[in-house]
Amino acid sequence: MPETFFNLEIQPRFNETDGLGHINNTVIPVWFEAAREPIFEIFNPSLDLTKWNLIVAGFTIAYTSPTNYGKPVLVKTWISRVGNSSFEVAQESWQQGKKTAEAKTTLVHYDYTIDKSQAISDDVKAQLSQLTGA
Repeated sequence: MPETFFNLEIQPRFNETDGLGHINNTVIPVWFEAAREPIFEIFNPSLDLTKWNLIVAGFTIAYTSPTNYGKPVLVKTWISRVGNSSFEVAQESWQQGKKTAEAKTTLVHYDYTIDKSQAISDDVKAQLSQLTGA
């Protein structure tokens, strides 16, 4: 993990819990998306949906340990790869010093008016590169 990354602390809610007291496996991807907001702001500072310019091209997740109700969860987010028009976001969730999940999301800089990917500007690439630890 690079030295520069974003943290988001989440307090699990009761309704996110299954019968075993674990956070449901569909909830953590939602938390991970919420933690990507600072990266969305690099591309769209106002988060104006009428000017949205990113699309998810892929998402993988591995659950490494149960996440439980009642204790805060820390989501760590950083950039693991920057390409010409796409980049990869790496994320981990941690609870009480233990990693509970890890994910990779591929996002594409996208123009919805022409349904086509767009090259990432050098300025944005520089901002993303600061989050890779490279």
